[in-house]
Amino acid sequence: MQADALLRALKPLALDLRWAWSNTAQQLWERIDADLWRATYSPWVVVQAVGKEHLATLGADESFVERLETCRREQRASISGASWFSRHPQASALQLIAYFSMEFGLNEALPIYSGGLGVLAGDHLKSASDLGVPVLGIGLLYSDGYFRQILDESGGQAELYPRNDSDQLPIEPLRDASGARIRLPLIFPGRTLYIRAWEARVGRTRLLLLDCNDPANHPADRAITNRLYGGDVEQRLQQELVLGVGGRRLLGHLGLQPDLCHLNEGHAAFAVLEHAREIMATTGCDFSVALRATRAGTIFTTHTSVEAAFDRFSPDLVRKYLTVYAGRLQIDIERLIALGRLYGDHDEPFTMAFLALRGASRINAVSRLHGEVSRDLFAKLFPRFPIDDVPVEYVTNGVHIPSWASPEAEAIRSNKTPPSDATLLAMRNAGRERLVGAARERLTRRLLSHGASEERIAEASRALDPTICTIGFARRFATYKRPTLLLSDPDRLARLLLNTERPLQLLVAGKAHPHDIPGKALIRAWLAFAERPDVRHRIVFIDDYDLSVAEELVRGCDVWLNTPRRPWEASGTSGMKVLVNGGLNLSEIDGWWAEAATPEVGWALGDGAMHDDDAEVWDRLEAEQLYQTIENDLLPRFYNRDAAGIPHDWLTMMKASMEQLTDRFSSDRMVREYTERFYLPAALAQRQRLADRAGKAAELEHALTRLATEWSGIGFSPLQERRQDGRREVAVAIHLGDISPSDVRVELYAESPRTVIALTHRHDGEFGATIDDERPLEEFTARVFPAPAGLISSLEAPLIAWQR
Repeated sequence: MQADALLRALKPLALDLRWAWSNTAQQLWERIDADLWRATYSPWVVVQAVGKEHLATLGADESFVERLETCRREQRASISGASWFSRHPQASALQLIAYFSMEFGLNEALPIYSGGLGVLAGDHLKSASDLGVPVLGIGLLYSDGYFRQILDESGGQAELYPRNDSDQLPIEPLRDASGARIRLPLIFPGRTLYIRAWEARVGRTRLLLLDCNDPANHPADRAITNRLYGGDVEQRLQQELVLGVGGRRLLGHLGLQPDLCHLNEGHAAFAVLEHAREIMATTGCDFSVALRATRAGTIFTTHTSVEAAFDRFSPDLVRKYLTVYAGRLQIDIERLIALGRLYGDHDEPFTMAFLALRGASRINAVSRLHGEVSRDLFAKLFPRFPIDDVPVEYVTNGVHIPSWASPEAEAIRSNKTPPSDATLLAMRNAGRERLVGAARERLTRRLLSHGASEERIAEASRALDPTICTIGFARRFATYKRPTLLLSDPDRLARLLLNTERPLQLLVAGKAHPHDIPGKALIRAWLAFAERPDVRHRIVFIDDYDLSVAEELVRGCDVWLNTPRRPWEASGTSGMKVLVNGGLNLSEIDGWWAEAATPEVGWALGDGAMHDDDAEVWDRLEAEQLYQTIENDLLPRFYNRDAAGIPHDWLTMMKASMEQLTDRFSSDRMVREYTERFYLPAALAQRQRLADRAGKAAELEHALTRLATEWSGIGFSPLQERRQDGRREVAVAIHLGDISPSDVRVELYAESPRTVIALTHRHDGEFGATIDDERPLEEFTARVFPAPAGLISSLEAPLIAWQR
């Protein structure tokens, strides 16, 4: 193949981030320039750096050209081949989903993420591509991204912000039909901000990215999108306006009309206002009707476990930036601010999560337990609702299995024959050996940068042992995650590491937020322990935790440790990534593990309850439980082997974990669940409300306004009971005034155990049902919810009337 033709063939592959989960493609890039590939993990950088002479040599290499053609076939199939969604009976009902997220973690080649939220968003796009679900990502392009971690000799964390050179990123500028670069204007106080647009390809899916680094902007405005989660509160508000308002406008500029909008956290909630403005412009309706119309097609996913973590802005700051915008919505700025408030007090801050909730028809948490936590968080918005009726659903997160599977694990999954014990053990040994080699290399590099002695460097090159049971712990270092729980008794931990019969080794990684002083102190504690002369051959702290480090860890660790204080871990996905690789979990009963944990698949910490009132006491108890689990169960299982060296008990648990949990906690399952439970119904509801110039939305808005006015007049007669032909009939007369019985939903409700029985309208305001429950009538009460035609959930109408 000629050099020019080879280069033309390589460029589309390098710009499609699908290579991030293709071992064939990764081997291709390594073949071009192994050193540059290992330094950057960026095919676009590799392709741009390759010279014509080397291209000519590669073009003459039949094996290279064959691998290239294989990659090209894979790419074509990934874009145009049949998919799960293309075969779905309702596929024609869903053309485009706009997925807004503040960060996307796809690969180190595009470093615009900080942690779990971004990696989850990246895995969402990857699975959407694999499944053929028409998701379009919308995010921000950060010129500096998130920080890179530097650890000094004393264990202190410093932050570096290397520049993201757009020419070196796997993205392309978006242009209009004339070839001009797209520049979107956004009115800011006293000036116009210009927003640029970029595109990244992720197999079948696209990711549109916005930045403010336009030459026409003031230098301060060009820095708006410089750092993810950096800067002050005002910069955060600016970023979220760019993401929400700018992102929505970009869709319109491109002629894209999504069937629905998915908000991955509340950061992009301004998109609901901009969408309402668009509907006002096209239909002539007012803001209330427009918002009612767009709510049907808006889904809000919350990842937050504590109210303090919600993005909040002062009313004055919102007035500064959104007063003019409120005028375009034809509403007063105070009405706009009220959408982000709980009580409406004049000094109450504006909360993005509340705006997202009031602009959506469905809200979901990211695990079953997080659903319970989120219902508590949002309960104040639903006065008089029992906590179980607060309309927060859940879809448990998942991970993109092909991105995290080792080559050996990928081979096992593709083989229809169940793997033998020897095959599984070989997979674990290979992953551990690679991890040990990578950890040694990273430790040596850090020590060299600190000017360590030759003796210490030589010692580091022999650190760890590829045959020893390896526990990994890697995450953001924050106090609620309790990253030093295993370090509660350093001497006891040292004895575990140094045990001659059943030794243990540890790999630790993680960053603390630049302003989190306690988090940085926790890192320093681990580094101090890792430098103890007696144990430093059994523990390595890996600096600058990122996707590349995470990939090494989840493929090589035997056990993944997670020790958050319940219930602060909304879901957690790092432990899911070890499943496909045969790793086991030792984790607090929190997040996803609260759904997954059984004694046959891993180890659980805690008792499944909250202990905020005695947190320190409980920390000590769980530290003891952790040590005993490792000493008395985990390590004996790993080292008890037969004459052939097979740890049968360990492999039994490993197989159960892989078989029962891998697919269950995959992002493929997650995206399928979103598609069938949320996307398809939302797309249908959105079309219905927008039909006839938002006529259905106007009818629903009118009905709900009337119901709210009449609601306080609802009255109840006592429950009546009669038995006939062995059946128990219960009825209640409800005085609805001018409210039509067809506009309400009536239920019987009882607690302990919770029972909800639907009552049907019979005649003259009487509602009744035949019930099997034999509890005394006084344990039941009647209640009424709004239910006009077209209402999706109580999220849109938080009203309830009780019999007593």
